Amino acid sequence: MPATPQPAAAPLRVMVVDDSAVVRGLITRILNADARIEVVASCSNGEMAVAQAGRKSIDVIILDIEMPVMDGLSALPKLQAVNPHARIIMASTLTQRNAAVSLKALTLGATDYIAKPTTDKLNASEIFRRDLVQKVIALGRSKAPVPGPATPQPASRPLPLRAGLAHRPRIIAIGSSTGGPQALLTLLGALPASVTCPIVIAQHMPATFTTVLAQHLARASGRPCAEAADGMEIKPGAICLAPGDFHMQIAREGATHIARLSQTPAENFCRPSVDPLLRSVAQLFGAESCAVILTGMGSDGCKGAHIMAAAGAPIIAQDEATSVVWGMPGAVANAGICSAILPLPRIAPHLASLCARSAA
Repeated sequence: MPATPQPAAAPLRVMVVDDSAVVRGLITRILNADARIEVVASCSNGEMAVAQAGRKSIDVIILDIEMPVMDGLSALPKLQAVNPHARIIMASTLTQRNAAVSLKALTLGATDYIAKPTTDKLNASEIFRRDLVQKVIALGRSKAPVPGPATPQPASRPLPLRAGLAHRPRIIAIGSSTGGPQALLTLLGALPASVTCPIVIAQHMPATFTTVLAQHLARASGRPCAEAADGMEIKPGAICLAPGDFHMQIAREGATHIARLSQTPAENFCRPSVDPLLRSVAQLFGAESCAVILTGMGSDGCKGAHIMAAAGAPIIAQDEATSVVWGMPGAVANAGICSAILPLPRIAPHLASLCARSAA
């Protein structure tokens, strides 16, 4: 007897909010070209968007930052109030001011951000097209709670999968993507001063945004945090963040460890990618290292985490309940290479316990 065909999932319903008719048209055409997405509203300012959001069922909102009448940051809480289940993606041009506003919006409950192409390159950005569609689909289908400044954290227990790890980490490597800025601020803000090893991070993020994120992480953590420069020393107690559009790897130079940057081809469609960073950490530190894979789309970091796990390093994944998108952490969890799968609030104390153990 032939299997009964499953009904196709209803298209995700999207609202596009931008004061530029050209940009609204571009985004609408890109999204409507995918059968999984339907643009159901298009607005030129935040005030119109709030009115529309109160009348329609919407899964994802693409929200521009700079608009007349009501800008994106002002509209954000109003949109959350009238349509609390919608995922909101902040859209902005690549300026430091807009990067700072986008990161502030993430702390206020926006789910993600996307960098708009400049008007002279609207038809040339295949990366923008791919990222836009992937973000809308991943966020629209995500079952995780919509984040907010007061989102309660679910209780959960660690799920140990690998035993016998006995080395104290001399370096912590973190990979993250969608939802990563909020997760990084939470994790590093809760990390006790007893954790003194260097922390190196690859967060999928464009240039300019990483500059601002480094400043936010320094304030949240109380630790020195810098966007990496080629040859920068990796110092104990400090955080080193891969800059946008560059892969970062760790290398040895004499008795010190330094950051090496490159613009070799993207891996997993990403630059920076998590995999090159983890490969270099595994090569230099082996079992005396630790990887943390936080929320994000795709599976970047899984191959590098395999190499670190094979060297004896503990691999920690953020759990599904606290991840905005359980792609990257889900990949390492499902690969069976994790020493623990933890809710976000439990990761900092777990790292502290690893760093407190006696050296093997």
